[in-house]
Amino acid sequence: MTSNPDPRATADPVATSRRRRGAGTSWRALVVASALASAAALGTAAPVHAVPAQTQTGHVYAWISDGWGGGSLTSSPAGINCHITAWDPYADNAQAPSQTGTCDASFPVGTTVTFTATPDPGSYLNIGPDPARLSVASGYNPVYVVFCPDDGLCMS
Repeated sequence: MTSNPDPRATADPVATSRRRRGAGTSWRALVVASALASAAALGTAAPVHAVPAQTQTGHVYAWISDGWGGGSLTSSPAGINCHITAWDPYADNAQAPSQTGTCDASFPVGTTVTFTATPDPGSYLNIGPDPARLSVASGYNPVYVVFCPDDGLCMS
């Protein structure tokens, strides 16, 4: 035991909080300054492995149906410029022509693409383009058109 009792222990039992002015302020100031500096650095610095965001694309496919007529299908914005030649399926050794040109293209998702169908001389536009305008979605986006020859091989 001690011979010198603690004067606070024998004083009034009401507890009061006392704080020494300036006690701990230097390390608190250091912690606050460090936290603010770290937050500022994190807010302005790019991550080490930052990769720019890539634009998502959808694929537009043009199909010119076998109406036996000839013509072209184009898009705006540019990308599709597809053509087929007229042919007679009843001619000797008749073979269906293949589509030529650019019949598929990629566009950014959300792009509005407008299609124009133009028949060749001796043909007319029977169906389409369908759709005439589309908003590109991710994945497959089809558009088709049918051209017929003027000689009555197909029904409207």
